[in-house]
Amino acid sequence: MSTPPGEATADPSTHLEEARNHAENGDLDRAAELFRRVLETGDTAERAQAALGLAVVLEGRGDHEGAREADRLAIATEDPEYGARAAYHLALSWERAGGRDQARDAWRTLVDFGNRAYLPPAYLALAQIADEEGDTRRACEWWEQAIATGDEEYAPVAAHDLALRLIDWGEPARAQRVLAGALDLVDRNRDPQAHARLAVSLGIAHLEQAINAFGSVTPGEDADPEVVPLAIELLARTLPLRGRDEAAQEIWRRGLDDPALGEDVRARLRRTFAADGEDVWWEDEVEAAVRANSLPLLTSEAFGALDHIYALIATRYTKGGEGLSAEAYDVLGEAVRVPADYPWGRALQESFAERLRQAMGSDVPVLPPNWPDAD
Repeated sequence: MSTPPGEATADPSTHLEEARNHAENGDLDRAAELFRRVLETGDTAERAQAALGLAVVLEGRGDHEGAREADRLAIATEDPEYGARAAYHLALSWERAGGRDQARDAWRTLVDFGNRAYLPPAYLALAQIADEEGDTRRACEWWEQAIATGDEEYAPVAAHDLALRLIDWGEPARAQRVLAGALDLVDRNRDPQAHARLAVSLGIAHLEQAINAFGSVTPGEDADPEVVPLAIELLARTLPLRGRDEAAQEIWRRGLDDPALGEDVRARLRRTFAADGEDVWWEDEVEAAVRANSLPLLTSEAFGALDHIYALIATRYTKGGEGLSAEAYDVLGEAVRVPADYPWGRALQESFAERLRQAMGSDVPVLPPNWPDAD
């Protein structure tokens, strides 16, 4: 392609400005040509900018390798601004391509530039790469450096990731301090999601600290019969919140088996469901469910059985007293009405009425309103 008159002697800064305009207008070919022309002038003040511009344009054209080569040209100028930008651009390019080793090298190059504007994302990226590779010690160092920047965007992310590792390593107090500091950087109204992530993680750190505190209370010969059973209960009820159901069961078991504290522990275990003054057969089942953290499952099973039994009784009752003694029919009626005194009783009755309607293939209710108490 021939060079238009005057372009050969045009100032590099003029070509640079024209190239940017063409790039912004979508004429990537012409922009690339002009960026290259600036580069051909040699070591000018505009060289780093032209190389970075060429990298962006080539990437837009799908020439990823050419873009990376242009990034390297910009980096080689050691320009503190545009060289750093090129390192950032190159690192992202390799990340998108799945080149973790190359991305790591580019992020480290960016760190070497020392440009404060780009250090937070570089530190965070290097931490994530180290974490993925299992180098947790190095990952923590990078996370801590990202946090130390105080950057409102990247420091909270680094704090969140570091805190999760600290919690996994049994250092909830340190995690708490990291998260508390990060929360000070987040504007709750501007970024509610980031605030929520940190706040929940902080709560988890507190839970872990509570678990450690409750677990430090151990039974002994002089154990306080009020404090130790309370600690056992709190520990056993908190562990499932962290997914440690088996550990919670073991805590209950050891507490119940303790010859001096067993009865006090059982009293705390049953305090939310035991019937006052009554010895009912199902309390052992409920106790077992509480110990296993499976009370919702037991409740579902019980309601399922109740629904089935109720349907059998109510279906026969709706057929009338024919074939039954008056006493037997009255007993069925009493059984049908038993749930009425419970908060869920009406829902059970309405569920049966709807299932009966569907079974009979009717488009309208087959039982009178307020059944079984309707006239």
